[in-house]
Amino acid sequence: MLNAGVLGAGHLGKIHLRLLNQSDKYNLVGFYDADAENAQKVVEEFGYTYFDSIEKLIDAVDVVDIVTPTLSHFDCAKLAISKGKHIFIEKPITNTADEADELRQLVASQGTKGQVGHVERFNPAFTAVKDKIESPMFIETHRLAEFNPRGTDVPVVLDLMIHDIDIILSVVKSKVKNVSASGVSVISETPDIANARIEFENGCVANLTASRISLKNMRKSRFFQRDAYISVDFLEKKCEVVKMKDAPEQPGDFDMILQNAEGIKKQIYFDNPNIESNNAILDELESFAHAINTNTKPVVTLYDGTEALRVAQQIIENFN
Repeated sequence: MLNAGVLGAGHLGKIHLRLLNQSDKYNLVGFYDADAENAQKVVEEFGYTYFDSIEKLIDAVDVVDIVTPTLSHFDCAKLAISKGKHIFIEKPITNTADEADELRQLVASQGTKGQVGHVERFNPAFTAVKDKIESPMFIETHRLAEFNPRGTDVPVVLDLMIHDIDIILSVVKSKVKNVSASGVSVISETPDIANARIEFENGCVANLTASRISLKNMRKSRFFQRDAYISVDFLEKKCEVVKMKDAPEQPGDFDMILQNAEGIKKQIYFDNPNIESNNAILDELESFAHAINTNTKPVVTLYDGTEALRVAQQIIENFN
């Protein structure tokens, strides 16, 4: 078992503490939180061991789970890596892409491993269809949330849209060619609603919409590719795969057949995979343990997290 410690015991930090504590891949050593009053409440309620300094916690573990505010990610990660520790770091990886690049170089020089908490990669609706997403040419995503003051210190792009940016970059095997975007501040000092268009060198286009002042929650993505349409509902954990193939010469009574202007007939059929329920946060944490124990590449690398942040920053810079 890997000895693990958590930096940050806020809303998400408490979830990480609970899951690490119940995992058979880790031994939860303890946590650090800058708010001593909150830390004491966590100790009293859950009984976790509290360390009164970041350094003491890092020295006591093999894996440092960084769930602090984004502005402190870089300093916490740099300290942990310099001490030869593996890091799991929540998204966005750091405050700037330059900071993320420095962490990647540091991890490489130290021979440690790092993974970024892009949890939607472990959403069962996505994992059920990701192998069916092949060379998509148009992608549309909607990530809408009801207003919550938590997270409004950053633009909605870094708060919500970055999830979809990471998913898109993971399935489009091409470099970003152009980014255009618009954003509107309604309640917060930073944009609460944003729309972005990402064009890739291979011709794929992704249209992303994110809002944190919606009347209902929605997290849906649609992938269009040759002979297939794939829909993923990250919130309801559902997916739909619609495919087309050459129509048989003698269609059945219930076969769905389309014929184009040239007389070519195609059959539409559904290929919906089985979705197995899971705890995505537990899965991402345990996948990192597996990468460490087997010396293999983490599912969401520091490079992945860096590129998602880089594109997110391009979107923010292009707001008009």
